[in-house]
Amino acid sequence: MSELERTGRERLDVSVTVPTIGRPDSLRELLESLAECDPAADEILIIDQSDGNETADLVEQFAHIGVRRLVSHERSVGAARNDGLRAARNETILITDDDCVVAPSWVAEGARLARTYAGHLITGRVLPGGDPRAIPSIRVDEEPEDYTGRMFCYVLFSNNMIANRSELLAFGGFDERLKTASDNDLCYRWLRAERPLRYEPSLEVTHNELRTHKQVERRYVEYWRGQGMLYGKHLRAGDFKVTRFLVNDLYQLMRATAGRVLKARPRWTDPRRGMGRGLPAGLAKGILTFRVGEGMADSRHPAIEP
Repeated sequence: MSELERTGRERLDVSVTVPTIGRPDSLRELLESLAECDPAADEILIIDQSDGNETADLVEQFAHIGVRRLVSHERSVGAARNDGLRAARNETILITDDDCVVAPSWVAEGARLARTYAGHLITGRVLPGGDPRAIPSIRVDEEPEDYTGRMFCYVLFSNNMIANRSELLAFGGFDERLKTASDNDLCYRWLRAERPLRYEPSLEVTHNELRTHKQVERRYVEYWRGQGMLYGKHLRAGDFKVTRFLVNDLYQLMRATAGRVLKARPRWTDPRRGMGRGLPAGLAKGILTFRVGEGMADSRHPAIEP
């Protein structure tokens, strides 16, 4: 008996992709939330970069809702997301992470938004599942926003986004060389190429609090190292438009430093506090790593073979 016959739920022609690396408990919560979506997704692809058999065993338990596992030997969230794009059998792709849970309407709303805004990248609301000071990558704005024709590199949240598979692959997908900030890089390239991007709060996930305060601090340093590599990549390619973001980041670092001195804020509560250690090292690495002519922030970024 099929899932549709057993539950009476409709399945929509969308693929959900989820990178994971060694977090079976949080992945289980995500899969349980996806199992509550009605209508359901046609397939859920778990791109597994972890060791051991825990993820495989978990996927088997949820096979009845269309979950399947892809093994990825890379250790890059960008590579995992690209693997999911290549393997998906539907054009509409919904992307989230293994430390999130989705709203019951997430699949249906994702399919609706993809139809309404064909050709767009769409990102949605990311609510905190715990202390918001200890959770990176949240956004709670209640009003939609259209970013098309404007220049940003922070407004695409890849833990809650919609894309068209073929269009994103042809554009180059996520830059797998960036261990973090590959979503910021995609956001910048996409808007730089005058492609459409929207924020829609009706597309909702919750980002759970999983890290200790020390782990949050280290994570912020990793984020800023990736952001620095992003800047170095585009500067090396001769694209100096990213300097506006770099200057703003340095200003924010000064404000964070002042906040630490004057208000004694704990380091883990402020993402900007990882900038001093992460951004300069990432910037230098990006300039040294990427060759001249690589990574131009437009449609010349190389396509990925589907």
